[in-house]
Amino acid sequence: MEGGYNHRSVEEVFRDFKGRRAGIIKALTVDVEEFYQQCDPDKDNLCLYGFPNETWEVNLPAEEVPPELPEPALGINFARDGMQEKDWLSLVAVHSDAWLLAVSFYFGARFGFDRSDRKRLFNMVNELPTIFEVVSGAAKKQAKEKSTVTINGSSKSKSTGKVQPPEARANMSKSVVPKDEDDTLDEEEDEEHGDTLCGACGENYSHDEFWIGCDICEKWFHGKCVKITPARAEHIKQYKCPSCSNKRPRP
Repeated sequence: MEGGYNHRSVEEVFRDFKGRRAGIIKALTVDVEEFYQQCDPDKDNLCLYGFPNETWEVNLPAEEVPPELPEPALGINFARDGMQEKDWLSLVAVHSDAWLLAVSFYFGARFGFDRSDRKRLFNMVNELPTIFEVVSGAAKKQAKEKSTVTINGSSKSKSTGKVQPPEARANMSKSVVPKDEDDTLDEEEDEEHGDTLCGACGENYSHDEFWIGCDICEKWFHGKCVKITPARAEHIKQYKCPSCSNKRPRP
C-alpha cells in the first residue's frame, strides 16, 4: 500500500518503526471510538495499518501477491463483538507488535543490514514499550510511579490529574533554590519521573514537556498527544482522557 522506500540506515528504519507504532497506538488509545466503529464484523477481512507519518488506517489487505510489505494481521474486525473490548484491543496490539517487527526487519534484509546493524536495530526497538504494554496498561505497572510529585519540598497529589507547566516549575525552582542546586532538581525530577510513560504514545516523561493525568484511569499523557495546553488545563476541574471519555457501557 506504500512505495518509494528510501530507508538505508538503522536510524531511518527505526524512525519508520516509531512513526508506524505511534499511529497504531493512537488508533488503540486516543482514537479508539473511531477505530472500533471502523472494524465492523460484517465487513470483509480488515487490517490495521500504521504509517511512518504517525497516522493509521483500517483497510482491506493489499491485492498484489506477494505484497510489497509484510501484511498486518488479517480479519481483526471479526473478533470485535465476540470479546470484551479491552481484550480485543490487546489482541490487536499483540498482532501489531509482530507486524512492526516484521516490517522493520524486512527493511533490514532488503538493505543488507549485517549482524551488528540488526542487533542495534532490535536494541533500539526494544527500548520502547510494546504496543501491547501501552494498551493493556502493563507498561504502567512495570514502571510504577510514585503516588505524589515532589516539587521543591512540597507534595502535589497526582489524583488532581494535572501537572504544572514546565515553565512554571522552572520559575519556581529559580525563585526558591540557589542557582547551583537548580540542575540537581531537574536531575532528581527526571529520575523520579523517568519511568512514567505517556498513555498515548508510550514515550518516557521529560521535565521540559507539559503532562496531564487522567482522573479516571490515572494514566499520564503528553499534553500535545491529547491536545491539551497548559492554559486549558488550568480550567479543567476533572480531566478525562480520550479513552475514558469514549468508553461505552457494555451489557
